Amino acid sequence: MIDRRVLLRAGGVAAVGALGATALPPSRAVAQASHPSGAPGPAVSPDPAAGVTRTLLQEHPSPAEGWEAVQTLVQIPRHKESGRHSHPGVEVGYIIQGDVLMEFDDRPPLRLRTGDPFFIPNGVIHNARNVGKVTTMMLSTYVVDETKPLVTPYERSQVG
Repeated sequence: MIDRRVLLRAGGVAAVGALGATALPPSRAVAQASHPSGAPGPAVSPDPAAGVTRTLLQEHPSPAEGWEAVQTLVQIPRHKESGRHSHPGVEVGYIIQGDVLMEFDDRPPLRLRTGDPFFIPNGVIHNARNVGKVTTMMLSTYVVDETKPLVTPYERSQVG
């Protein structure tokens, strides 16, 4: 799990993996976003979420006490995925670029393309899988409980 405050202290960039997101030191943020291994050339990793980033764009208190609005830019490289996770509030999103298969534990998957909006209800477990030919870029805005981590990851074997 990642605490939004940790994300802010890390310069606003986090690597999102199968176990959720981890804050990166600002000096590593750009290299991690382009090459998960930090090495030049194409990055090859067996981790399906390697190279996925969530960049904090803004964070503001909500008019509802105890809630806040958080906006991020999520980037998912080709053939990668966000990993199964949920949020402690709603996610309202927009696909800036790319093709995503949004998979859910409790409903059929949703195919999203450049220009498509999406909505994820509070607590719904989902996984964004890049099924296109370019890095997917999603603008995600969350209205979430300010006392809880923005992302709660789930192992693949967990159901429910």
